[in-house]
Amino acid sequence: MTLFFLACLLAVLPVVSMKSPIFGPQEVTKVEGSSVSIKCFYPATSVNRHSRKYWCKQGARGRCTTLISDTYFSKDYEGRANITDFPESNMFVVDIGHLTQNDSGRYKCGLGIVNQGLFFDVNLEVIPGPGLHNGIQFYIADLGSTVTITCPFTSENSMQRKSVCKKIGEQCVLVTDTNGYVNPEYSNRASITIQDTSQPWFSFIIKRLKLSDAGKYVCQAGDGSRSDKSDVDLKVLKPEPELLYGDLRGSMTFDCAVDREMKDLPKFLCRVSRDKACEVVINTLGKRAQAFEGRILIIPKDQGFFSVHITGLRKEDAGSYLCGADSDGEPQEGFPMQAWQLFVNEETTMPRSVSVMKGVVGGSVAMLCPYHPKDKNSQKYWCRWNEQNSGCPQLVSSDGLVKEQSKPYEGRLALYEEPGNGTYTVILNQLTTKDAGFYWCLTSGDTRWWFTVELKIVEGEPNLKAPEKAIAWLGETLKVPCHSPCKFFSYEKYWCKWSNKSCKVLPSQDEASRQASVNCDQNNQLTSLILNPDNKDDEGWYWCGVKDGPRFGDTVAVYVEVKEKAKASQDVSQVNAAAPGKEVIEPPVKVIEPRVKEIENKVVRDPSLFAEDKLVKENGDPEDRSKASADAGSSAGQGGSSTVLVSTLVPLALVLALGAMAVAVVRARHRRNVDRVSIGSYRTDFSMTDLENSRDFGANDNMGASTITQETSLGGEDEFTATTEDTVETEEPKKAKRSSKEEADMAHTTFLLQANNMSTNVQDGPSEA
Repeated sequence: MTLFFLACLLAVLPVVSMKSPIFGPQEVTKVEGSSVSIKCFYPATSVNRHSRKYWCKQGARGRCTTLISDTYFSKDYEGRANITDFPESNMFVVDIGHLTQNDSGRYKCGLGIVNQGLFFDVNLEVIPGPGLHNGIQFYIADLGSTVTITCPFTSENSMQRKSVCKKIGEQCVLVTDTNGYVNPEYSNRASITIQDTSQPWFSFIIKRLKLSDAGKYVCQAGDGSRSDKSDVDLKVLKPEPELLYGDLRGSMTFDCAVDREMKDLPKFLCRVSRDKACEVVINTLGKRAQAFEGRILIIPKDQGFFSVHITGLRKEDAGSYLCGADSDGEPQEGFPMQAWQLFVNEETTMPRSVSVMKGVVGGSVAMLCPYHPKDKNSQKYWCRWNEQNSGCPQLVSSDGLVKEQSKPYEGRLALYEEPGNGTYTVILNQLTTKDAGFYWCLTSGDTRWWFTVELKIVEGEPNLKAPEKAIAWLGETLKVPCHSPCKFFSYEKYWCKWSNKSCKVLPSQDEASRQASVNCDQNNQLTSLILNPDNKDDEGWYWCGVKDGPRFGDTVAVYVEVKEKAKASQDVSQVNAAAPGKEVIEPPVKVIEPRVKEIENKVVRDPSLFAEDKLVKENGDPEDRSKASADAGSSAGQGGSSTVLVSTLVPLALVLALGAMAVAVVRARHRRNVDRVSIGSYRTDFSMTDLENSRDFGANDNMGASTITQETSLGGEDEFTATTEDTVETEEPKKAKRSSKEEADMAHTTFLLQANNMSTNVQDGPSEA
């Protein structure tokens, strides 16, 4: 017996302790002879959609007798009741017509088997209709409306005082009379009017009905025993609430409407508390409940309509709500209001999403926004919740950055449809403290899938490091580095070019070498942007980022400015020739300009002239200096004719090659002794080919010679450098004082140079030709 009791107890406990996910109206009041439609909501599951739906009436002992179901109709409901399932809306509706007072009672609306937990209780009250019942005149009016009660009297009391009182217990409290008295509870609301003294009745009018106005009244004409009295029973009906069924963590919308005469007044939404007061949740005057901070929005519309959106639904959000309009933005008893009943389903199918994200100044965040998988092709939006006016202006959408809000977010905001499968991504970088706040993820599809994310700015350093700005020159390659920490080693690195539409990922270097590309060194976690700008269109914002599979991670933005370099300066002689009559830039008179060889577009000095330059400077003979300058000019001309000479003497060179080789062997030993010559403090390192074609001995420039490498030092001051510029600059070396012995050594060296150069011309000239 004990085991049986425990088994029954365990079977009952889950039903008692579990909150039913089935939801519907708790109380319904209807007039006799009218009809009622009761909506029963259930969770959106395949099992629930195919489960049995039923409507049963509870008896005295708790037994619930089925009156109607998917496949059954009781005799009492035949012809006047119906049950209809709406699986796409996750609800079924029970319609009952021709109501009688016998239909009053407690019912259950549920799924599956009766009394198995998937149900909710409904209290249905059917009241008599307006009219005379048992000597009492019944009146029925809605809350906030106006009621006019007719009070008859006889001709004997037509000129007597008229009054109306309300029965409260054993007393009848005066409400108003024709002498001008009005009870404070009815001030500016109650009045008595007599349209025509010939009519045997007067009208008792109550405006802006309150629930407390319901009750029994007594109309009276005259005083004393001869007065005319009539009893009135007034019923004030609460507005039948609209049912809203929301999922935990989901979103819900209240679509409210007010009377036309109140359409210009401030709008509000309030929540009915346990003490029956209605506390304002939000209004158009800027008031907002702290519990709904960042997740509620009121949007006024035309003709008195407005909507209130609540995201991130919580269990405590369930309850009764009223919306309306008033000059103070507060609910006032007696004014018409629209009622709502919100149920929050805790057995939700809504995905869990991050409600708070943290970022650092200069860093970035990547917010994941869920949406209903069926709304894959719908428009996606991202807006910032405005604390001042409770608005949420859109910042970015599937079509790109919103123009009205684009300036503060240029180069740092983008929306991606990835990773898909019910989620899109919004990236915001270059964060500042002003970016802290609430942001909403929206779609043009199911509004129940709207979500709120709070962004907090905390102390710290960005994960990715890159320069804030880079300058690229047209036609040249730019390399922008992006450093990432080792924790992103396994992540995919990328660069993309930002635009108002999105941030397009750049191709790899192998795929398009002339386009912007990515070159990543995994060893030091360096990802470089390689850009070859062809025009100014390559200018703009570039992002460096990381991805973990389909999910976006940190990003950093770099602005690349594309510039065009000024054209290189032209040769002085070309400038003077193109612009005759202008001042000619000449080299200094005291310095002999050495010959210039132009080989493969490179300009170098002829080291064979160094000794000559030094000797001429030492002698200081003006005529010799003029002759040297003239030789420099003629040498350039001989270089041009030598090209023709080379092509002519090629056959001759083959005949003389054997003879030249014999002479070369004899002179080889002599050349080794003069490879290095020191003259005082002036030292030059050169090979025997450095002595070829000296202009001082009447030799021509050899166009086939190779480029000469030299090392020259004179007191550590004179330095000659080969450049790619067309204009050759000449520096004047300082004169050094020498003794007579040094002059003798220099003269001897000059003699050796002359002898060596003459023999070299005989030997090497034909072979080189």
